[in-house]
Amino acid sequence: MSREHLRPILQPSAQFDWIVGAKDPAVSLRLAQETAWALLDRVRSVADPEIVARVIAIADPIETLSDAPGIDDIAEMWAESGPHSLAGVLWRLYLLRRITTGDPEGTAELFRLGVERATHMIDPIVAGVETPASPEAVVGLCDSILRGVFTGDFAAALERAASTCRLLSLGAAALADSRDPHDDEHAGALTTRALRYDEFARDLHAGARRWRMGTLA
Repeated sequence: MSREHLRPILQPSAQFDWIVGAKDPAVSLRLAQETAWALLDRVRSVADPEIVARVIAIADPIETLSDAPGIDDIAEMWAESGPHSLAGVLWRLYLLRRITTGDPEGTAELFRLGVERATHMIDPIVAGVETPASPEAVVGLCDSILRGVFTGDFAAALERAASTCRLLSLGAAALADSRDPHDDEHAGALTTRALRYDEFARDLHAGARRWRMGTLA
């Protein structure tokens, strides 16, 4: 584990519901931090493949999560956490997987375009997907990244995710360039997506560095 973190305090569900709805940002951020570290601690300590699979599936479409009440509240808390924190890093990883599973064909297209536009082959190698990438391969990549978070080298998993986001950013930018003469609105949306993926790539790379240094909050 990279740091001495605050151990979670078990609380009755009524108290939990109140805290989730609390307006105090400090309370929400503390709870986000505690839930993130508790999840990571618990799953890494047991390394049970079935548990790991269920934790990865948290990012599946919500209709598949009827047996996991409260996960939306947890995700909402994590979304407010900065990239310097474990909660913020996990939120970015889960969001990447949810986007990929929600549109595997579109994500695979962006990944392929990104590989074509990459000026060097470091990111495709780090990401670790055979090219040209199929939708199934890209979904599998996100699964393997999350599996690495909970069972393997945490920093290496974040580096793989960062490389994946860089390639998706390049792919979205390339697609925006090709759509620009035909559909300004769509091109603008793709440009925004490219910037968002690039931001995620930088956040995840920084998260890997902080983990190795023991400073991830």
